[in-house]
Amino acid sequence: MASPLQYGDPPRLGPFVVQARLHQAPAGFVYLGQGADGRAVSLAVLTHGAALDAAARERFVTTMREASARGGGMRGWLVRVSRPRAAVLEGAPEVLAMETGQAPWVAVPYLPGRPGAEWFLGPVMVGGTFIGPAHGPDFVPYWLTDREPALPGPPPRPAPLTETRRRVLMAALALAVLVALLTTIALLLLFGRSDGEPLPRPLPPTNFEPTPPPSPMTPEPQQPSPSPTPSPSESGQGSPGRSPGEEQGQDQQL
Repeated sequence: MASPLQYGDPPRLGPFVVQARLHQAPAGFVYLGQGADGRAVSLAVLTHGAALDAAARERFVTTMREASARGGGMRGWLVRVSRPRAAVLEGAPEVLAMETGQAPWVAVPYLPGRPGAEWFLGPVMVGGTFIGPAHGPDFVPYWLTDREPALPGPPPRPAPLTETRRRVLMAALALAVLVALLTTIALLLLFGRSDGEPLPRPLPPTNFEPTPPPSPMTPEPQQPSPSPTPSPSESGQGSPGRSPGEEQGQDQQL
């Protein structure tokens, strides 16, 4: 009975779109898918724990390859299946596509009421011995509790763009020409002047001497020279004063 997809289920497996869950087994999951041509397919994937176990993964891949060879696949004429294994493979569904990497899966036609991809999950579990009925305690794989589906890794990223060999050679040639041109210019600057050519006469050094400030055009005013003092013989008396007659005349007027 189909059930909706749950968190962790793959949206695609190869070219097939996963639509629903069909079956859940201890070794893996079975999904209902649809191909590009609209054909319904049954898809089986291992659990994460079974995919990490090299022996369990090898049993799953070996069963897919033998069923594909028995059905007349591409390797049908290269693989010989022994009679005991051929008896085991009786009733195996037709293999449409498969992946044998670290997260293997197989796709077979979906036919209600007939075995689907869950047929390939049976050989993954080992119980008892291969030579008869089980003897002793049952065998329980250590990875039985890891129940997440094993999803294939992301597709490899495309290689980064690299320049072609022609462009690399052209860039190297342009760089060589530029280096040669710079070297030539440097040599001309260093050794381009001949020894017989006279050197240019250097200019005389210039000495800066400040000039005195200009003198004013108008003459400065001259100070008056002191007049000579008359001698006592010329003036008649040593010190100036009033005569006795002048003093009496003034007193009479008063």
